[in-house]
Amino acid sequence: MTRRVVIVDDHGIFRAGLRSELGDAVEVIGEAHDVESAVEAVTEQKPEVVLLDVHLPGGTGGGGAEVVRACRSLQEQTRFLAISVSDEASDVVSVIRAGARGYVTKTISTADLVDAVEQVAQGDAVFSPRLAGFVLDAFGTTGAAEDVRDEELDRLSAREVEVMRLIARGYTYRELAGELFISIKTVETHVSRVLRKLQLSSRHELTRWAEQRRIV
Repeated sequence: MTRRVVIVDDHGIFRAGLRSELGDAVEVIGEAHDVESAVEAVTEQKPEVVLLDVHLPGGTGGGGAEVVRACRSLQEQTRFLAISVSDEASDVVSVIRAGARGYVTKTISTADLVDAVEQVAQGDAVFSPRLAGFVLDAFGTTGAAEDVRDEELDRLSAREVEVMRLIARGYTYRELAGELFISIKTVETHVSRVLRKLQLSSRHELTRWAEQRRIV
């Protein structure tokens, strides 16, 4: 059976390359480049599987996880497979917690990706080998990731999670600004929002919070 797929990634070259690589193995019925266009494409096309990048512009800053949450009512017929260059635990946990059925990195072979699409379409969970451990750590060994939520972490956007993780690793504001290509003032704004949303008062408390969730 040829699965109907929507490709979501903010890089047109990657979307074109992925479409070419997949060839006739799947039927690509739509593409999107940001949160808004992704929600629109998924809602209109109702694909069986969405190949979803984790870091997307637009929306409220929630990236791929925001797309999954916005399309939650469709998840009985449409399933999400995250495909990203990132293998950070926080990215994996965030998008799986939102409702995605799998997460693979962009180093995956074409044959393995086609197989992953089929497995996800059938309702199975699929992860690159190294990433499966993050999911087991976050959700235990029951396999019921979609039933377990961290309401505090869900308050943060994808960018805020990224800032939180780097702060917890000991980055200075200047180092963090250079790492994320943003201004120090923007870093200060993100950190302030993270502390407020998590009801924490210091970097020390933030580091301990992140370590307890194994997302540093």
